[in-house]
Amino acid sequence: MLTKPNVTTTINLWNNYEIPRLGMGCWAIGGPFYAGDTPLGWGEVDDDVSVAAIHRAIELGIRLFDTASNYGAGHSEEILGRAIGNRSDIVIATKFGFATDPETKQATGAFADPAFIRRSAETSLRRLKRDRLDLLQFHLNDFPPEQSDAVFDTLEDLRSEGKIDAFGWSTDFPDRAARHAERRGFVTIQHTMNVFEPVPDMISVIERHGLISINRGPLAMGLLSGKFRADTKVGDKDVRGASLDWMVYFKDGRIAPEFAARLEAVRELLRSDGRTLTQGALAWLWARSPRTLPIPGFRTVAQVDENAGALAKGPLSPAVMMEIDEALAQVRA
Repeated sequence: MLTKPNVTTTINLWNNYEIPRLGMGCWAIGGPFYAGDTPLGWGEVDDDVSVAAIHRAIELGIRLFDTASNYGAGHSEEILGRAIGNRSDIVIATKFGFATDPETKQATGAFADPAFIRRSAETSLRRLKRDRLDLLQFHLNDFPPEQSDAVFDTLEDLRSEGKIDAFGWSTDFPDRAARHAERRGFVTIQHTMNVFEPVPDMISVIERHGLISINRGPLAMGLLSGKFRADTKVGDKDVRGASLDWMVYFKDGRIAPEFAARLEAVRELLRSDGRTLTQGALAWLWARSPRTLPIPGFRTVAQVDENAGALAKGPLSPAVMMEIDEALAQVRA
């Protein structure tokens, strides 16, 4: 068991439950799923290894796991249900909006009507083996703001009915984050954020409204793990090899050259005070705002150990944060 994290690496949730300011992202442990021939997962997985990694995270004090109804066409939720079940001391956040066929592992569309939301919530409850969903997040990033009112009305109803404890939006658009920030039960924004993408406008909205910033992509889809070289190519079933508009860190399955240069500019700074590169990337997020809660992905016990090990070292110092800003500015110039 880890020693208790420094106060700078704990956070109070919407229910006043204080947890380490680190969750585990469960996209990768869902295994392969597709849109036609395009991979949307991170390759093959071993479910027993995934369960062991989840148990290790809990042993090390991690209390929040983030998944989605479409990860692995539902398989990620099923693995969390198997590993955790209805434990009241573990917070599970899931998402809805993208439909998948669990038999074919194919994406079948995006939906946000009330009937779909309710069906998705019930399916997630069954897969996760929960009596209630701790946090249910809207997964459609660029959904029209004016049409989202009905979505969050439905979530308010589900909360009133005791199906969910709280809700949020997984979106990279500050205007969407702000639109529902004053609703009772709206507590989180999940958005891309890492040392390469500091998203000041989004953080401003989150801090102003007292929301929690759940940081997806905290390791830039693995780039900030340091394990990729210029000639390293991901597998055929890995989403990082897909030609998707939002896939900026990797091109044709290899590190995008512009991000490779940025990584080299900050590598040693992130490794300050004996941190690994991964731990430095997480420490950068904690230093960026007191509202941040990164959710790095994992597939193995070793990855969990490294991620959780960042808690003992806490945030980067203001001086190192300034040096990182200056190094990145020089690369972009």
